[in-house]
Amino acid sequence: MKFTEIVDEIKNKRSYLCIGLDSDLDKIPEYLKDMEDPIFEFNKRVIDATKDLVIAYKPNIAFYESMGPSGLSSLSKTLEYIPKNIFKIADAKRGDIGNTSRMYAKTFFETYNFDAVTLSPYMGEDTSKPFLEYDKKWIILLTLTSNKSSTNIQHYTNSENEKLYSHVIKDSLRWSDEMNTMYVVGANRIDEIREIRKIIPKNFILIPGVGAQGGNLKEISSHSMNNNCGIIVNVSRDIIYADSSTSFESNIREKALIYKNQMELILNERGLI
Repeated sequence: MKFTEIVDEIKNKRSYLCIGLDSDLDKIPEYLKDMEDPIFEFNKRVIDATKDLVIAYKPNIAFYESMGPSGLSSLSKTLEYIPKNIFKIADAKRGDIGNTSRMYAKTFFETYNFDAVTLSPYMGEDTSKPFLEYDKKWIILLTLTSNKSSTNIQHYTNSENEKLYSHVIKDSLRWSDEMNTMYVVGANRIDEIREIRKIIPKNFILIPGVGAQGGNLKEISSHSMNNNCGIIVNVSRDIIYADSSTSFESNIREKALIYKNQMELILNERGLI
């Protein structure tokens, strides 16, 4: 998917919402568990309830790999079911070099036809280059995550008083650009995201941590948006596990609509739609 296609989708839907498909067999509604493929049935109903409200879906690969072949089958069927105009992110957090990296790229961009994949950048540019060989595909580099212990590493400061996350971003700008690279920044990193936006004024930022993890949508949006919106905000548990009854689809839609309506107001206020 091209940069301009993502921007157009944001404007058309008046939304920059991504829903994380962290689909857990222990948490989905009980009545779905009697079906042939409970995880796909759950994902299908989430997609049907929200596809006009979101610009992206983000399956967390660990949830599918943990179930072995049946989980990967559910993932494949889910990807085929997602409408083509919706951005598909593999939340895989891979990070390796050489032939391994090339095989990961083939897995996510050919076998499963994702539009983007999250990568750990801490083995250097060699981890990303095989992915960048694919046209209209994206890498999303883990930059500044929301978990507490991440600061022990990502905030490490060198002798020039530059933090590690900042160095990682600047290094990536040598071999990537805003047309193929996004960055993950947690919604609780309000102070740092303003600094990060100065380093990457044009790139998209993927922001997890709004909702169940406590991030404030309006606050994080005001500090991270650019002239193209420039952010994709992911919400997982707060939407997909909003309800576990037989009418869970309507409650999921209601929850997603709350976020979408908030985003529309913010986009309007900034003159982006």
